[in-house]
Order: sequence, then C-alpha cells, then structure tokens
Amino acid sequence: AQEARSQTEAGAHMLDVNVGVAGGDEPRLIVEAMRVVMENSDLPLCIDSANPQALEAALQIYPGTALVNSVTGEDEKLERVLPLIAKYKAAVVCLCIGQEGIPATAEGRLAVAKKIAARAASYGIPRENLVFDCLCLACSTDPSSVRTTLDAIRMVHTELGTNMTLGVSNASFGLPERIKLNVAMLTMALANGVNCPIIDPTIAEGRQAILASDVLLGRDEWAM
Repeated sequence: AQEARSQTEAGAHMLDVNVGVAGGDEPRLIVEAMRVVMENSDLPLCIDSANPQALEAALQIYPGTALVNSVTGEDEKLERVLPLIAKYKAAVVCLCIGQEGIPATAEGRLAVAKKIAARAASYGIPRENLVFDCLCLACSTDPSSVRTTLDAIRMVHTELGTNMTLGVSNASFGLPERIKLNVAMLTMALANGVNCPIIDPTIAEGRQAILASDVLLGRDEWAM
C-alpha cells in the first residue's frame, strides 16, 4: 500500500504488480495485492507474472484495460499468453526473446518482434495493444550491448510503429554511479523511440530527464 501511494505521488503513470516469490500461491497473492494497490491508487496497473493462472485470476478482477507483463517470441509462451490477452482485451509487453534466447543482434530482435506482432494479429489483438521491449543488458559485461539495444529499439519502432518500453536500469548493473548512467540511458532510449520507460518515479533525476526529453523531442509543445 505504501509503495503504491509513494509511486503515485511521485508521478508514475502506471504501477507494476508482481508477487512472484518462491513457494507463494501466486494466483491468490496477485489478486490480494492488486486489490490493495487499487484501494491506494487510481493509476492503471500492469499485471506482472509468468504464471498463466495468476494472470487470468488478476485479469478477471481488473476493472479496466490491464497491461500484462509479459510474452516472449517462444511458441509455448505465445500459445499460453496471447489467448488471455485476446479474451480480456488487454495490452501486453512483448519481450524480444526467441526460441534460442535473447538475439545478439538488433536484426535478430526485430525478427522476434515481427513474429510476435504477426501471432498477435492472428488472435485479433490490435497493434496498439503491443508494447515492445528490446531488452537492455548490462554494459559492464558487454560494452556493445547498449548500442545493440538502441539499434533494435529504433528498428522495431520504425518498422512496426508500436509503443516501446525498456527497463533502463539494467544497463548500469554492477557499475558505480548508477543513477547518472541510468539517466543517460533513459534519454538515449527516448530519442530512439521508447515512450513507456520503466523507471523508479521516486528518483527525481529520471523524472526530470523524461520531462526535459519531452521538450527537446517536441512532445511538450512550448515547454508547457
């Protein structure tokens, strides 16, 4: 309840609800958690679970259009998650992970995105209900990983025209000065097409970076 209130007060646009803990009864816990969050915030919710039973239990009680986190390009995941998205007219975060894992190239991630978009269309899910995540990996283990992610974001956004998300803080994992690195990553991601970034809204620097980027990218007319 406190987390929901503090993130709402800090200016979040949506709250992600995740109750995945070892040994937990996730279908029961996620329903309880969502009810507590909805009692303490009027923001829309993202239902974050890899458990199909938990997803359906949460979707059954949610009064609006939920965002589900997430589906991948793996055939098994597509067949389990997309029917629920279509049934409850939800939106879904689409991770660019294929049968062999996260593609090493931007072109590989674009190919996965196209596969997910085509499969979603076959279920009648509108393109605007897909939010693609091209996946941000730690640059501490691979200095080229961020460049690959940014290229993939630009390519998916250009070719599919979809909403784009990204967990920007993954880029700085294992490094010092993480807030400074995250803000730089955030601004570069926004410039390449991300419009639904995943950030901690209680960290002022990230919120400021989004507002400043909106001005510079022409999304905030007359800097209002």
